[in-house]
Amino acid sequence: MQFGNRYAEVPVKVRGRWPERRKESAKCDPPGRKYSVPGPQSMIRKLKSGQYRLYSRKKNAKTGKRRNLGTFSTREAAEQHERDIQFFKRR
Repeated sequence: MQFGNRYAEVPVKVRGRWPERRKESAKCDPPGRKYSVPGPQSMIRKLKSGQYRLYSRKKNAKTGKRRNLGTFSTREAAEQHERDIQFFKRR
């Protein structure tokens, strides 16, 4: 029979939060950012035809699919269109 510390297995409360509830991704965030953006930053996919298609970042709640925001011949054109969209969204 062992008489060790019976409370050694119990998690300790740290600053009002339990350790299991803390976000692990908070350690990885860059210092200038308040939060990390969920999901991929760029939704540009290459099609079988060789063209590039730009999709919305968020999925439609009803269908579960992303909206097609345009098809482009080069990746640079798709990236430029994505920048234009972000500019007008925050205008």
